[in-house]
Amino acid sequence: MIDSAMITETIVITLNEEGRANFAPMGVTIGDGEILIRPYKESATYRNLLATRAVVVNLTDNAGLFAESAISNPQFPALPADTIRGLILKDACSYYECSVKEADTTQERANFHCRVVKKGILREFIGFNRARNAIIEAAILATRVRFLGVEPILQEYRRFAEIVKKTGGEQESRAMRFLQEYVERHQP
Repeated sequence: MIDSAMITETIVITLNEEGRANFAPMGVTIGDGEILIRPYKESATYRNLLATRAVVVNLTDNAGLFAESAISNPQFPALPADTIRGLILKDACSYYECSVKEADTTQERANFHCRVVKKGILREFIGFNRARNAIIEAAILATRVRFLGVEPILQEYRRFAEIVKKTGGEQESRAMRFLQEYVERHQP
C-alpha cells in the first residue's frame, strides 16, 4: 500500500524505444514493493513509461543533479540496470529497478503504479543539509517560471542564495548560479 502523502524527491531514468535515456527529477511515492510515479502527459517520462514500461528510480544526495535535470536534458554517467531495460545513475546512493504494473492515464497527471523488481545500494546516503534542500526547492521553482513569473522566483532565490552561501559548498553554489541564470533568461 502506498501512502500518497509522503513524496520522495528522486531522479527517474526512463528510456525511449530507441534506448535514449531521459533523466528527470521527480517526486515519487514509495510503498511496500511498489512506487507511484505521476508524470505530466507532455513529459518524456510519461511517453517513455508508456512505451517501455520500465524505470529506474534513483535516490541521490547530489543536489546539482536535481538542478541540471530540472531545466535541461542532461546525460549523466549511468550503469546498465540488472533486471529491466534501463540505467542506474552512477551518483545514486540507492535505486529501484521497476516495471509498470498498472497505468491510469485519464487525468492531467498519469498514475503509473510500478512494481519494484530490484533494489540496490551504491553508497551511503549522507543526507541533505539546508543548502541542498534550498537547491531542490529552487529547481522546483525553476520548472514553474512560466506560471509564477520571474520576479517572485528571484525573490525566493535571494533567500536561497543566503542559505547556500552559509551552509553549502561549491557543488551547491554552482547549482544555485545555474538555476538563477536560467530564471533570469526568462525576464521580459
